[in-house]
Amino acid sequence: MSDQILLRTDEGGTATLVLNRPDKLNALDYPLIDALASALDDIETDDAIGSVILTGAGRKAFCAGADIKCFSSSVNAGVEIALRDFVRRGQRLTSRLETFPKPIIAAVNGLAFGGGCEMTEAVPLAIAAESASFAKPEIRLGFPPPFGGTQRLPRLVGRKRALKMLLTGEPITAGEAAGIGLVNDVVPDEELLPAARDLAGKVMAHSRLAVAACLAAVTRGINLPIDEGLAVEATQFGRMVPTRDIREGIGAFLERRTPSFGGH
Repeated sequence: MSDQILLRTDEGGTATLVLNRPDKLNALDYPLIDALASALDDIETDDAIGSVILTGAGRKAFCAGADIKCFSSSVNAGVEIALRDFVRRGQRLTSRLETFPKPIIAAVNGLAFGGGCEMTEAVPLAIAAESASFAKPEIRLGFPPPFGGTQRLPRLVGRKRALKMLLTGEPITAGEAAGIGLVNDVVPDEELLPAARDLAGKVMAHSRLAVAACLAAVTRGINLPIDEGLAVEATQFGRMVPTRDIREGIGAFLERRTPSFGGH
């Protein structure tokens, strides 16, 4: 694994992925994007890992966005190269975070600007430290957000709130981010990772198959007409019917005991 990504796994099956470019405020250059995508591939196939916490190294930033020096050469090379090397690479990453079959919790420590904000938008759950701040500063560089920010942010927080961030580039506080639904909770800085681990534990107490089904149903259905979304929901439920976990969950409820899910 690249030294730009640190991976730690605890005994409970939660992997912590750390963006490790603190001297660059964990800005996303091409090697870091590729290393993060590769780490997610490894985690997906590791049955010992049931959830992921994504955070940044150091105390200043979760991720300050795309590395301008890195991607500027692609822009200078023209439209085809800029779209291929920069935009599509970044969009693949945020789409991967959004559709990942195991729950990913962003633990936002410090700045989450540009691509850092886009990763926060893409993951299913996010907790912010009180010192965290969020911004869409791409407009100040003369372009719109390219990693999904113009599409996911309005769906999360509403059109007018999103456009204020997109068109001004001004940052918002962690409290404001929670108020508009960009993050789930805000905690004191020193409690950020413990809070993320606690949330991961609450999710992982349930059937991993059911968790994956919930993630898939929401991600695939959220932008569909309600009838099509309900069909997605029914499909995910149907996939659970033959499993041991659904029988265990129902049986435990009827017998008034704690279920023991096996993920089968």
